[in-house]
Amino acid sequence: MALVDLRGQKKRRTPEEMIAHLSSFSLDLAFSAGVWFFAPGGGRFHDRYTPNLTIKERLEVAAELSRYGLKAVEAHYPNEVNEDNVHLYKDLEKNAGVRLATVIPGLFFDSEFEWGSLSSPIPSVRKKAIDRTIAALKLNKELDTDFAIVWPGIDGYENPFGVDMVAARDRFAEGLAEAMDAVPGIRVAEEPKPYEPRGHILYGTTAEGLLLCAKVESLLKAPENVKLLAEGHALMCMNPEVGHMLMGFEDAPYGFSLIMEYGRLAHTHWNSQPLGNYDQDLNVGVLSPESTEASLYVLKMYGYKGYFGPDINPERMPVQQALKNCFDALRAANERINNLDHEKIIMATSHPEKNRGWLEAYLIRERAPKSISLPPLPPFEK
Repeated sequence: MALVDLRGQKKRRTPEEMIAHLSSFSLDLAFSAGVWFFAPGGGRFHDRYTPNLTIKERLEVAAELSRYGLKAVEAHYPNEVNEDNVHLYKDLEKNAGVRLATVIPGLFFDSEFEWGSLSSPIPSVRKKAIDRTIAALKLNKELDTDFAIVWPGIDGYENPFGVDMVAARDRFAEGLAEAMDAVPGIRVAEEPKPYEPRGHILYGTTAEGLLLCAKVESLLKAPENVKLLAEGHALMCMNPEVGHMLMGFEDAPYGFSLIMEYGRLAHTHWNSQPLGNYDQDLNVGVLSPESTEASLYVLKMYGYKGYFGPDINPERMPVQQALKNCFDALRAANERINNLDHEKIIMATSHPEKNRGWLEAYLIRERAPKSISLPPLPPFEK
């Protein structure tokens, strides 16, 4: 599969052009899911509530969910997908039409990564992280995936005193660029998270992720990578997770728009999360469904064409039901935004001085049950 073209995300539109785009473009809700949460483990404070499943058993669940809209799975290398079990993923695609969208280098769990992976100040540990990233990128290339997610979950610190943070960031970016040049033509998507498991994770916010993208691309030297960059393609992209943005007190719609402004939205992870707090990975729509709608509307505005991947922790319900709930929540929200009056919304936000309070009144009525009778909308001035 050729590199997915993200350049259209950067297109600027006049209000009139945006209205025409919103009226003609609809999000294609193709769903992906990470095999890691098909059998959630225990945590620091409780044992696991569901039995563990082998990779083969997890992929059988994925095949079952294909009838409900699952189109792709995501897996970490080498613990969830590797050279010895890759045939299981090929069989899943052949028999159920569910492909492997990304092979993710596992850079956070191993005990060797206690002090970081690609950013580790210990040369032998950092080399292991680079080698693992290269191996994962090679598997991405063999399987013709769309991208490789990279999560710097163990790269960070708790006590900032005396830490050479610039050097740590340099090591991470340079290590990633080295791996990408070793396997050119493979897109990488960083997933920011501000904290947990580390007290402070490197490149943990949307803005920091964009800085990492620019930094890594400036270091790429392989001719194939240089050619793709010269053609305007982004090779270092992002995979934002709604919950991680909210942990950092970001506004999810704003974060999505910022990434798409630079044509770097390769993939999306969806869930629910209170502002701040620990990473809860609640089902989509459980909290702040209005934020889900606003986020989807942003993706519609800028023409997102990638997967929608719930990243959840269904400890207390079957993963099949949890994913069906997430798919349904996204489908329902998408249907609501598609049926909105795009012309009036864009005119109201482009000329806010003429229609004070109109948009809020309109959304109240669109979200209200049909059984309730509300006063008419305030007059709309074009």
